[in-house]
Amino acid sequence: MINDKKYLSLKELNRIPWLIHGFGLAGFKLEDLKADSRLASFQAVEMNQEHSTRVLLIEQPPESKISADGLITARPELFLIVKTADCLPVFLVDTKHRVVAALHGGWRGTGGRIAEAAFELMRKSFSTRPEGTLAALGPAIEARCYEVGQEVYDFFLRQDFPADGIFLSGDKPGHFYLDLRAANRWLLTRIIGLPAENIYSLELCTFCKPQLLSHRRQPADQTRLINFIGIRNIKY
Repeated sequence: MINDKKYLSLKELNRIPWLIHGFGLAGFKLEDLKADSRLASFQAVEMNQEHSTRVLLIEQPPESKISADGLITARPELFLIVKTADCLPVFLVDTKHRVVAALHGGWRGTGGRIAEAAFELMRKSFSTRPEGTLAALGPAIEARCYEVGQEVYDFFLRQDFPADGIFLSGDKPGHFYLDLRAANRWLLTRIIGLPAENIYSLELCTFCKPQLLSHRRQPADQTRLINFIGIRNIKY
């Protein structure tokens, strides 16, 4: 779903009255989000993203950007922000305990199992269960546009990812096409235990779609897509 605020959303998540989320299109800025009068009470929590597997639990707004690639909160009126330009933004939503997570799923974070690290922190902190958790996968570079080298392939295999379904053979020896979406689906279903029907995805390629941003298409452009998720302060 595209709305007049220039971000995409998933209808399945829009049905949750206390949840707000979006995957920004090119040109959508954090200032646009702050300018929405309906969201005036929200505060944005930004990360210095380092392609790590560091996930932090946010209980109050930090005074500055924090170094991490994943954020979790149960506090209403915070926007967890993930910035991407080919990497996969991943949201987790604990529908029972009203907890959300925002993850930066590049190849290092995905291969390092950042989704598993985030879910484990949610489980320990809030008793989150797989069957009560939804996952949303935003726009990202698709496999046929994302060629990687032998070192990336070997890294994933060392982390026990299966090659089948995640990698396709590249056009040259030692080169492969990596499917970030498939790798995260494998983590979410086979390792974490989410039912497949709990995973929703926007099947859009950042490299192919001009309304999105791609580092591989425009390496000199440092602008990033703004992806956000937060909890409304409402009773239910």
